[in-house]
Amino acid sequence: MMLGSETRDIFYNGLWKQNPGIIQLLGLCPLLAVSNTVVNALALGLATTLVMALSNGSVALIRNFIPNALRIPTFVLLIAVLVTIVTLVIQAYAQPLYLVLGIFLPLITTNCIVLARVEAFASKQPTVNSILDGIAMGLGITAVLVTLGALREVIGKGTLFSGFDLALGDFARNWTVTVFPDYPGFLLAILPPGAFFGLGLLIALRNALQSRKA
Repeated sequence: MMLGSETRDIFYNGLWKQNPGIIQLLGLCPLLAVSNTVVNALALGLATTLVMALSNGSVALIRNFIPNALRIPTFVLLIAVLVTIVTLVIQAYAQPLYLVLGIFLPLITTNCIVLARVEAFASKQPTVNSILDGIAMGLGITAVLVTLGALREVIGKGTLFSGFDLALGDFARNWTVTVFPDYPGFLLAILPPGAFFGLGLLIALRNALQSRKA
């Protein structure tokens, strides 16, 4: 049975100490490309979290039956199956969002965050710990994605939560919050260079908070 301190350590590592987005700097391609709005960032983050939890748990269950020479190919194949299932579910129930996220959904298969945690943690740890680690690391990258998406959306478009109807349907069309009325927009913020600037600010803020704490 897992102790409470173990659970706290797992979530502390995933959300702060070893955060994949601002500490390990893994999976930067989807992180920078999809974080132009909150809804895109949240959708990709939650999809990644689900895949990480399922893949970690699955690998932990079968780790003793996988020959060492076939370890990595087996992990990749298992992740690909789970990503395909998640992608098909999003395509079936949120087609507009699927079209927006595009290639970055199937690319979760090759996301080094997923494979790294499967190899470094799930292949050596019990099932429950592995599932929690997948959730923690997934929520860590989701938090970075959503924060970066909010920052870029506010600066770039002057709004928050635009496009939630893509995921939830027409009833969420009025969820958009206009932060700056009559805002002309700042194109750089929603282009890839804006993502680099935003991520740099988040890394600097985290480092500053950590230094102050120390």
